[in-house]
Amino acid sequence: MGAHVVPALNWDALSERMASRRDEITDLVSLLRDHADPGAGSSAELEAVAWAMACASLGDQHLWQDMGLPSRRELTQLIEHWFPQLAALNTHNMKWKKFFYKQLCLREELLICRAPSCSVCSDHSVCFGPEEASTITLH
Repeated sequence: MGAHVVPALNWDALSERMASRRDEITDLVSLLRDHADPGAGSSAELEAVAWAMACASLGDQHLWQDMGLPSRRELTQLIEHWFPQLAALNTHNMKWKKFFYKQLCLREELLICRAPSCSVCSDHSVCFGPEEASTITLH
């Protein structure tokens, strides 16, 4: 998938959540914009990618699955192209959706991990580690 292609989302499945969680989408788009590379493409393309990622973040699966991408690798390449500053912050390879929401919480100075650090958190395996294309569903 080229870096300039916006993946096709299942908009029907997301429409109800998009309507009820509009503020969340706005916050996610703002986070992505703040870390965008203005030279990655046109402003219209950037907005389309940011909007698609923010809306897909409302889905129940891994972000790459909710975006209709073949694997996490393609999602990572997309993020590295459009939002390289944000990609660089994910130094421990946290799953992207979890990482985005963690960044939003850090902006608001909210600590959501039940443990004092991610390395000892009981949900570590949920946030970090491999992602498989089948049978994994996040809620």
